[in-house]
Amino acid sequence: MKGLNKENFFFFADDCSSIEIVPNSVEHAYLAIINDDLVSAKKIFLNIDSPRAKWGSIFVSILEGYLKDFPTYFQLRNFMEIDIDFLIKNEKINYIEQFLGALDLLATINQETYKFIGRVMFENKLYTASLKYLEKAKQIYYNDPELHFLLAKYYLQAHNKQEALFYINECLKLLPNYFPALDIKQRIEENSI
Repeated sequence: MKGLNKENFFFFADDCSSIEIVPNSVEHAYLAIINDDLVSAKKIFLNIDSPRAKWGSIFVSILEGYLKDFPTYFQLRNFMEIDIDFLIKNEKINYIEQFLGALDLLATINQETYKFIGRVMFENKLYTASLKYLEKAKQIYYNDPELHFLLAKYYLQAHNKQEALFYINECLKLLPNYFPALDIKQRIEENSI
């Protein structure tokens, strides 16, 4: 495995300069992914009995291009966004593309899959991709207040207050007392956003 360049990688924290990685740990497996050693990553994950490692093994399978064991609803909800963010921040474009190719299948397991991907793309300022996946999420489950909130945030960053207000109102139809949406709606209406 290549040496660790602590100045040019992201490892679940902003400052990785003092990180120590224990051999055969979950962190070691993720380091193997960064170093393009999926065989070692999978082997490490398979030898650890934890929910994170069970997901990690499935995650690596997706990155390798095949899926023997399917993830659970909760594995997708709990870990997918974090790991896609990890790949984006470490500029693992091929792995991201491979994972995105599995989304249609993963969305049959967890209907929020596209929303999760849309959110992580938005947070990484990949706005075009974010909108693409949020729109796909809308086709699967329109009555998701969080989805409408995310669409409103997208349209605010795009300087389209009319669309942002539409989606905030859709969010509030479903969740009338959601404070972040109420706050954004008020700021849009007051032109302070």
